[in-house]
Amino acid sequence: MRIPIHGLHPKFLLRKILNLRFSLHPKTRYFRSRAVSRDNGVPTGLYGFDHLKTAKGFRRFVDDAIERSGELVNYISKMPSSSEIIRAMDEISDAVCSVVDSAELCRQTHPDREFVDEANKASMRINEYLHYLNTNHTLYNAVKRAEHNGDSFTKEAHRAAHYLRVDFEKGGIHLCNEKLDRVNQLHIDILQLCREFGENIIIDPGHVDIFPASRIPRHIQYLLKPIYQSTSGVSLESLGSPTNVKGKGFRIITEPQTVSSILQSTPDDEVRKMVYVKGNSVPHANFKVLDELIAARHELAQIMGYKSYAEFVMKPNMASSPEVVMPFLLEMSRMVRPKADEEIKKIRDLKREKSCQRYVDLEPWDETYYTAMMKSSACNLDPSVVAPYFPLPQCIKGLKVLVESLFGARFDSVPLARGETWHPSVLKMCLHHPEEGDLGYLYLDLYSRKGKYPGCASFAIKGGRRISETEYQLPVVALVCNFSGSHDTSAVWLNHWEVETLFHEFGHALHSLLSRTDYQHFSGTRVALDLAETPSNLFEYYAWDYRVLRRFARHHSTGEAIPEKLVASIQHARDMFQATELQRQIFYALIDQTLFGEQPPVTRGTSSIVADLKRQHTSGKHVEGTHLHIRFSHLINYGAGYYSYLYAKCFAATIWKKLCQDDPLSLTTGTALRTKFLQHGGAKEPAELLNDLVGDGILRYSNGGIVPDITSFLDEVRLVEEDKRSRLLRN
Repeated sequence: MRIPIHGLHPKFLLRKILNLRFSLHPKTRYFRSRAVSRDNGVPTGLYGFDHLKTAKGFRRFVDDAIERSGELVNYISKMPSSSEIIRAMDEISDAVCSVVDSAELCRQTHPDREFVDEANKASMRINEYLHYLNTNHTLYNAVKRAEHNGDSFTKEAHRAAHYLRVDFEKGGIHLCNEKLDRVNQLHIDILQLCREFGENIIIDPGHVDIFPASRIPRHIQYLLKPIYQSTSGVSLESLGSPTNVKGKGFRIITEPQTVSSILQSTPDDEVRKMVYVKGNSVPHANFKVLDELIAARHELAQIMGYKSYAEFVMKPNMASSPEVVMPFLLEMSRMVRPKADEEIKKIRDLKREKSCQRYVDLEPWDETYYTAMMKSSACNLDPSVVAPYFPLPQCIKGLKVLVESLFGARFDSVPLARGETWHPSVLKMCLHHPEEGDLGYLYLDLYSRKGKYPGCASFAIKGGRRISETEYQLPVVALVCNFSGSHDTSAVWLNHWEVETLFHEFGHALHSLLSRTDYQHFSGTRVALDLAETPSNLFEYYAWDYRVLRRFARHHSTGEAIPEKLVASIQHARDMFQATELQRQIFYALIDQTLFGEQPPVTRGTSSIVADLKRQHTSGKHVEGTHLHIRFSHLINYGAGYYSYLYAKCFAATIWKKLCQDDPLSLTTGTALRTKFLQHGGAKEPAELLNDLVGDGILRYSNGGIVPDITSFLDEVRLVEEDKRSRLLRN
């Protein structure tokens, strides 16, 4: 995902200043640097950048980006034509962004500490330079002039000029010097606080020691670290003296994936409680970081003339303001509550039945365990039966099935040049079209390892852009996941939720790989924040559809295609507690909106705010002493934008129903997705893209902004009849 940086968008470009009008051309020759070409005989550096053959190469990488940008700033100061100004601005963005994006990916995934340290330094240096660009009045005045005089622009060029000006003004360039200095300092502070928040999650994931080892189910013990207890009761990480050893146990590192496995599979409710509480109580250092981040973002917004950071962030999005988003979220919360209450009651009843205690209550650490039990019973579903149909190589084949069927393209493995990769398990793929040639490159970094980014994400490395009428810079993307298991891919099986995650992130990657914008400023996922998750949510549907799964999901030992009956069971299990899951997403979005919304006159602790929101908007209990928000990284990445996931779910439901459902793998469907949506990136207004793709009925205008039509989504999660019944009862 892109990292929002205010002021100049950190994605600029040009190769040399080109006195050309640019447009897509049927004879386009796609340009690629030596490093990402198919000729791998020549050594290169990390991600194909020659500078990055060593960790210290990041220093030269930054120097060259600054030097090239300086040349372009000097060129722009001479006031060339409007089209050349915008083209030069986009090249600056490309040069700077190559460093920003590469450093971010390296920081999050590289196992070599020297590379990580140098990437950190490069990131700080290039962001300091960004602040210089953001406050450069020569560039700002040139962009304003270009926007004003751009009558002969293409629509995309005019849009680029407009958004460059808006980005400058979001950086405060129009303010007096005193305020501008403060805005610049706040941007630096916010960047550092965001970094600290993420680093604290990795540094302090928390842990719980459990004795004896028999309290942990055998099938998940491989996730945990064996430990030993001395006769004095102290936990030991090694056996030490055999005479002092009392018994074997396990240390549970309470990072999210392990917590989820424990909560789902462990019958011992005391173990589940300890893991839940610890997993939702760390890292403590983030209390202070989050408080400072909220204050800094709020001050920034107020200097910029907004009531809140949420209002500041949402202005350029489809939603446009919190006054549009909050009613949307509150209405969704109201609609889902009756069904979520029913679901929680069913789970509570099962716990009472199994525990033989008539009045025992349902605790938060019980929900995952008993819902898994109910799904398994009702659907005759055993996860150990499902996973063998999803060996990792077959799942990668599933990605190939998608691009071949939908876009008439191939997704081929290609050799890595010497020095290009950051870990032996990384794969490199090329998206290739038989008539158009190579369309882009994708690195797959799929396995968990110590120190690696703990979630799943798509990282841009290079944005697509038009270099000339016959040359196009191909996009380069990395898809990062954290699947458990051996690096021998044939031995790795995915749970179905991991397959869904893989397809979700591949949707982001395709958005970048299929983008064909003139300016990398609009390439791929560089779109309005509340549109960015739509392609990824749409491609999740493909992970659930039997017509798709039967094409690649095959048993690891027999080669048998996944049975339709088993897929139906998986789908039934998914549908069983949809209201509870939807309620959880609404709750997260409300946390995000509230913490970054208008600040109350009397400061309340964030834990108190989150606890109140949970009581008001979920059917489950809040546990005193837990603070889930201090490890909720979306508060950093999506500050005041988490509602975008719900927007995306609604948009994707409508697109699936109206365009894809009847024939999800047809070339006709894929052509529409590509030509009317994916290839345009952010070069067109989101509403125009969505309406062009499916026609009317995907969105509506409300209070000066846009909200999704929720009909298809509510029908999908079985809430349409539920809502009608609720309204009748109230009336």
